Amino acid sequence: MGRTHKSFRPQSAIMPPNLHLLAAAGITALLLIVQSSAAKNPQFREAPAFRNGKECSKSLWSNNAAVHVNATIHIAMTLDYSTPYLRGSIAGVLSVLQHSTCPENTVFHFLATPHHHPHLRRTITATFPYLNFHLYPFNPTTVIHLISSSIRRALDQPLNYARIYLPDLLPPTVTRIIYLDSDLIVIDDIAKLWQINLNSHVLGAPEYCHANFSHYFTSRFWRSPAFSTVFKGRKACYFNTGVMVIDLTKWRTHGYTEKLEYWMRIQKRYRIYELGSLPPYLLVFAGNVEGVEHRWNQHGLGGDNLEGLCRDLHPGPVSLLHWSGKGKPWLRLDAKRACPLDNLWAPYDLFRHEYLFSDS
Repeated sequence: MGRTHKSFRPQSAIMPPNLHLLAAAGITALLLIVQSSAAKNPQFREAPAFRNGKECSKSLWSNNAAVHVNATIHIAMTLDYSTPYLRGSIAGVLSVLQHSTCPENTVFHFLATPHHHPHLRRTITATFPYLNFHLYPFNPTTVIHLISSSIRRALDQPLNYARIYLPDLLPPTVTRIIYLDSDLIVIDDIAKLWQINLNSHVLGAPEYCHANFSHYFTSRFWRSPAFSTVFKGRKACYFNTGVMVIDLTKWRTHGYTEKLEYWMRIQKRYRIYELGSLPPYLLVFAGNVEGVEHRWNQHGLGGDNLEGLCRDLHPGPVSLLHWSGKGKPWLRLDAKRACPLDNLWAPYDLFRHEYLFSDS
């Protein structure tokens, strides 16, 4: 006669209800501990303190100052807390400070979406405790209705267009600004770029007149005299908008934000270009730019906008390395597929990798 076996019931099936509650409470507590630990461990390592040399004049500028102080260098950048581009921005700031003769005279003006401001303020303060900086709210709704899709999704983000609104967002006491992209490092004293003479121009940037200018606009643009005659009488050359010196007073006086928006509206209706925020700048400014030495924007190190392959430096001296294009140094370094020039970016990377967290 066979023996009768009691059916097996998993332990979880007979767990008393109060134990389920205790287990859930334990998991919740563990998550809170992990989140608290993440908050206490900064995302970036703290940068050294950089001090002025003896030859530096004292900068007295503040947001409420009535006049512009010549000793102060104003730099504008965008900060995106939700993407790895923040890592590039942090490296860019460090590079400016490290190579400046008068780093304490540099004021950074950061544009970011308002809901990221608390996180960004904590991050910047923890990473650069001595940095003179201001955060300005950029609302994506300001421009999102004007943005057309381009050849790469990253180019369509509203923050890419925030530079158009710098004269409106910054206080009137800021009359001149250097705009820098988030994928570059400066390896020279930024004061040299700041001191260039814009003469009668609103904007200064390295120009590349050998580039095929027609490539930046569609055949529809060139076939239509209503569009293409915009360049009549202008020696229009390509320039990269990732590094610009801007006279904000002239910009405000002549309403260049509205002129850029005009061409973005034309683009929405007629599709006259494919490349994000650059073409409106070419339409408004090309042929009317104060040329800057090419050393101040060795761009294209990220390859093209489709494959992002490795590139070499252009011939000549270098003051600024710019990874414009699809390939970004932080992504290639993390993937162990770095291009040779990416190793020049690596020393400025303050990002705390996971293995650093485990040792803290």
